[in-house]
Amino acid sequence: MAPLADFDWNAYESGDTQVNESREAQEKAYEGSLNKVNDHEVVDGTVIAMNKREVVVNIGFKSDGIIPMSEFRYNPDLKVGDKVEVYIENQEDKKGQLILSHKKARATRSWDRVNEALENEEIIKGYIKCRTKGGMIVDVFGIEAFLPGSQIDVKPIRDYDVFVGKTMEFKVVKINQEFKNVVVSHKALIEAELEQQKKEIISKLEKGQVLEGTVKNITSYGVFIDLGGVDGLIHITDLSWGRVSDPKEVVQLDQKINVVILDFDDEKKRIALGLKQLTPHPWDALDPNLKVGDKVKGKVVVMADYGAFIEIAPGVEGLIHVSEMSWSQHLRSAQDFMKVGDEVEAVILTLDREERKMSLGIKQLKADPWENIEEKYPVGSKHTAKVRNFTNFGVFVEIEEGVDGLIHISDLSWTKKIKHPSEFTQIGAEIEVQVLEIDKENRRLSLGHKQLEENPWDVFETVFTVNSIHEGTIVEMLDKGAVIQLEYGVEGFATPKHLVKEDGSQAQLNEKLQFKVIEFNKESKRIILSHSRIYEDAQRAEAKEAKKNTSNAKKGVKKEEAPIIQNQAAATTLGDIDALAALKAQMEKGE
Repeated sequence: MAPLADFDWNAYESGDTQVNESREAQEKAYEGSLNKVNDHEVVDGTVIAMNKREVVVNIGFKSDGIIPMSEFRYNPDLKVGDKVEVYIENQEDKKGQLILSHKKARATRSWDRVNEALENEEIIKGYIKCRTKGGMIVDVFGIEAFLPGSQIDVKPIRDYDVFVGKTMEFKVVKINQEFKNVVVSHKALIEAELEQQKKEIISKLEKGQVLEGTVKNITSYGVFIDLGGVDGLIHITDLSWGRVSDPKEVVQLDQKINVVILDFDDEKKRIALGLKQLTPHPWDALDPNLKVGDKVKGKVVVMADYGAFIEIAPGVEGLIHVSEMSWSQHLRSAQDFMKVGDEVEAVILTLDREERKMSLGIKQLKADPWENIEEKYPVGSKHTAKVRNFTNFGVFVEIEEGVDGLIHISDLSWTKKIKHPSEFTQIGAEIEVQVLEIDKENRRLSLGHKQLEENPWDVFETVFTVNSIHEGTIVEMLDKGAVIQLEYGVEGFATPKHLVKEDGSQAQLNEKLQFKVIEFNKESKRIILSHSRIYEDAQRAEAKEAKKNTSNAKKGVKKEEAPIIQNQAAATTLGDIDALAALKAQMEKGE
């Protein structure tokens, strides 16, 4: 190649290489090849190099800018050649370096970008920065947007922390222009796809169909199964043929299981699934030789006031009603006999294989006390019983479990007038009884307490004869009269007109007076007394005697007969004296 004829070698040697043009012209040409940029301006650039710490961006300026990699952490897919927006902080620092910021560029355009994304339903990327109450904070275009926990996925999220630091795709679902709040959703992106999958799955559903699913959620009432985009529910009663108190006893989260479709609604939005239906019913495997009267063993699985459910085999239960727990007829709760978890033995009372029902009893393990009641508790026999309950007419007692009886209030005492049994005894106390009558059909005994002693009214009949006079004390005043306490602990009654004293005054409470028996009724145990009759009879006798003496005087008849002595004590017969002696001896013997 021939050398240029006009090349200035002297200029070359001095370092001046301009040829036909001035330095200014060359600089002007160079400047014209560069982009015109201004400080605090947002421009587009191209990534030309990157490492773990820095990203080199070319914006067509005389120098390239360096941006920290941390500003691109929301975009893990960044690579050389990608276009990025940058904010020019300074065209040239002290070192002549171009200072750029990607973060400020995003912030400058972020609000416009986020509004465009909402309007155009654009899918954008965001970086999940941290957790917050109810969800996550996501960096979108440099704006901190809120991602609700319910919008992360179509499945319930159990661990939010696994999403922190991830970059995911989102859709802007809501913007509050006033407060500059942005809400994004990842769930919205996959719902459309799942909806299509759901339609395809639902269109193929049939009752009885067996499908594989994944345990999505466990609640107290059942288990939700993901069938591949559509959810179904296994109710807790359809998890196992046996009783299940907690579904976690049968399945675990994320477990893959086979389920059978039991039912779904017309729109197939609610799908009922079953797990136990995939195995034979336990009743079908029950021992065919098992029959009424056989003894079985089982575990108490459920308690109620009316009885207990006993599981004799997985999925096979029988009910022991509280009435079949004891021969006693007293109302009691089943909890008095057993509790959940107890191992019990029982007798089969009824067995219905078609209805899959069984009733059991435990009292049948003991002999029925009423089978030989006449031999064990014959009429006239004496026993110790326990007071169970009161009524106005008597006392209910229990001689032994299952053997009850009634003591009528009239059979408590020979002499005391008892208005209510609580005056005589108390609930829970022991009382001596004698069997008076047996009602086997109604499982009741008629009992007596006073019959354990001799009837003192047989003696009273000879002591408190009509017209006999006895000392008594007024112990109670009533509207219709007064109760008089006599000797031997017996009581009598006097009406108001028989309580008038000789001076015309009325007898008072606790006053001790003489009383004449005017009526004695052994059967009703009633003694009617009168204080007034004593002096009234004496007055009548005196009047009669005076009249007689006057009559004899008129006739001149000489009276020689002995005067009549009005002394009731003298009227007492020998038999009466013997009866009193016997009563006294009996009382002394009793003491």
